[in-house]
Amino acid sequence: MRTYHCFWLLFWAGQPHQSFLTPLSKRTSGFPEKEKVLVLSGNSRRDLHRSKRSWMWNQFFLLEEYTGTDYQYVGKLHSDQDKGDGSLKYILSGDGAGDLFIINENTGDIQATKRLDREEKPVYILRAQAVNRRTGRPVEPESEFIIKIHDINDNEPMFTKDVYNASIPEMSDIGTFVVQVTATDADDPTYGNSAKVVYSILQGQPYFSVESETGIIKTALLNMDRENREQYQVVIQAKDMGGQMGGLSGTTTVNITLTDVNDNPPRFPQSTYQFRAPESTPPDSPVGRIKANDADVDENAEIEYSITEGDGYDIFGITTDKNTQEGIITVKKALDFENKNLYILKVEATNTHVDPRFLYLGPFKDSATVRIQVEDVDEPPVFSRPAYIMEVKEDVPINSVIGTITAQDPDAARNPVKYSVDRHTDMDRVFNINSGNGSIFTSKPLDRETLLWHNITVIAAEINNPKQSSRVPVFIKVLDVNDNAPEFAMFYETFVCENAKAEQLIQTLSAVDKDDSYGGHQFSFSLAPEAASSSNFTLQDNRDNTAGIFTRKTRYNRHEMSTYFLPVVISDNDYPIQSSTETVTIRVCACDHRGKMLSCNAEALIHPTGLSTGALIAILLCIIILLVTVVLFAALRRQRKKEPLIISKEDIRDNIVSYNDEGGGEEDTQAFDIGTLRNPEAIDDNKLRRDIVPETLFMPRRTATARDNTDVRDFINQRLKENDSDPTAPPYDSLATYAYEGNGSVAESLSSLESVTTDGDQDYDYLSDWGPRFKKLADMYGAMDSDKDS
Repeated sequence: MRTYHCFWLLFWAGQPHQSFLTPLSKRTSGFPEKEKVLVLSGNSRRDLHRSKRSWMWNQFFLLEEYTGTDYQYVGKLHSDQDKGDGSLKYILSGDGAGDLFIINENTGDIQATKRLDREEKPVYILRAQAVNRRTGRPVEPESEFIIKIHDINDNEPMFTKDVYNASIPEMSDIGTFVVQVTATDADDPTYGNSAKVVYSILQGQPYFSVESETGIIKTALLNMDRENREQYQVVIQAKDMGGQMGGLSGTTTVNITLTDVNDNPPRFPQSTYQFRAPESTPPDSPVGRIKANDADVDENAEIEYSITEGDGYDIFGITTDKNTQEGIITVKKALDFENKNLYILKVEATNTHVDPRFLYLGPFKDSATVRIQVEDVDEPPVFSRPAYIMEVKEDVPINSVIGTITAQDPDAARNPVKYSVDRHTDMDRVFNINSGNGSIFTSKPLDRETLLWHNITVIAAEINNPKQSSRVPVFIKVLDVNDNAPEFAMFYETFVCENAKAEQLIQTLSAVDKDDSYGGHQFSFSLAPEAASSSNFTLQDNRDNTAGIFTRKTRYNRHEMSTYFLPVVISDNDYPIQSSTETVTIRVCACDHRGKMLSCNAEALIHPTGLSTGALIAILLCIIILLVTVVLFAALRRQRKKEPLIISKEDIRDNIVSYNDEGGGEEDTQAFDIGTLRNPEAIDDNKLRRDIVPETLFMPRRTATARDNTDVRDFINQRLKENDSDPTAPPYDSLATYAYEGNGSVAESLSSLESVTTDGDQDYDYLSDWGPRFKKLADMYGAMDSDKDS
């Protein structure tokens, strides 16, 4: 039969336990008189209906923040199998077992080794078991029990923010919500009043108040004015234990700002303002600034300025500077000191954003008086008109007055004025002006057909101060007079067939007139008197400014008369009557039976409206002259002569020059630049000689550049051979300084008179073919040849 046993747990209830200074096996006195023992036992079979024998505990309570020096006693484990012989040992496991909670394995006493904090961990769950010390086998099943930490008031209330910021409009009513503050307490809210928080205000009265339970801050004073005080600092306290004595507390700061409302009207700091403005101030220029002060800020301080009254209402204007809220007084129209020198204005400043709640405080506007004194300045002359328009007939004589310009000094001094014409507007000097009275007169003949309008500018300047000047445009229209005779609208050259019939129309004429005709032109056509009776043609005036040429006889013979010149008189009907005589050229041509022209006497007339022979000849002559000019210009550019080697007042071709100059040797570098000898490319070979006219133009020969180490003797020999074989070489003696003198020079004399190309003598007979300018040179060389022959 299985035997059932009982396992007891004894624990303290009531007041805190005393600490133990002795080992676990030794318990100090001071235990409570009563121990609560939970015993679950069953010594009879009737208890078998229970579950397997196990631990059964109530939850244990332990105060937090134990301040004693000994371990804190928790409770005792005991089993009914424990005979007190030490055969059993007690084992503890679970939260904090062996570290935070320890057990005496012999007696079953449980103790806490450290201070416990309910806010860190409020409940510990542990498991207990009794085992046989020798075999290690459990004698009782493992059971679980709970240790619950009892709370004490060890945490003060903490606000959710260290500093609160809030704002409300100024002038708010009492009880206006500002902000709500919140504080929390980490203590157990279900145990006592440790976590019950009450709010109170420590700083900020009498302006604000706080609800003790909710922490809502409200206004407590009526009509708080931002302009008097804008910032408030309120200190709120939160205290636990329901605010009772001994409770813990925490504080926070609330910064409250009063926001602006439009409760202040604008006010001018002075009632009258004085400004001065020169009369030369241009329109839209500022005269001065005024400002009305408004204690409000931002949009509540925005001001609109206006001129409500005054004698300068239409002369001056005022605008608002949005950045400075100043009123800028500007000039709208030109000022005139002589006309009015003082203006008095009434300016009004008004708030643009008015709050209807504060209209009872008075009108949100203010006014001030502005006095503007106009100062006199030296002004330029003023013309009587902004522009002048004049008319003049084109046939007026020179020096005829066509109009008068007037200008005067607007200043009180009335300085005299002189007039002049801006010659940049009258480059041809067609007009002039009297500098004293401003009368404009002609200085050259006018022609309406050449220029209808003349636009000139007249300058008026003060005599005492010419810098003070003004300008005015003058538009002069030239009126037409009948000074031009009518003429053909085009050049008429027509033909008549040899087989033409009488009264056959061969050409219709029309005319034009450069003059204007207000009623329209009316031209009359007739044959000149000398051709009216003997002409082979008749002229019929159509009375519509056209006329027709008709044949008078039946047949024409181009061999008898190939061309007819018919003079026609054209007259207008204007006054005075103008007429001109124009000529119509009529050629006699052979035609087919349909009247189509086949050929004329000298040339075929392709189209009656083509160019005349004279015009074609003129065009051809112009083309020929242009081509000749281009050819001559090109030839002159190619035949530019070379610079003569010797520049002298006397012509070297007609004189014998004595060469008695000797160089200073190779060290003499003053007479000639040796670099030029070594670098012939530096010489412009394209220049032709200007003192000879060769029969044939030869292209200049380019010689190879001498090396830097070439001996000057070899260089001179090379150049001598090249010049002897050059057909463009001069046939006369030229002076060339080489600045070189050596021993045993094979070149000997470098004179071109002794230069030869071969061992034979030089033939100079061709000099006689060069004309009289080379006669003396030819005679001299010819005489030398004669001497050699003899």
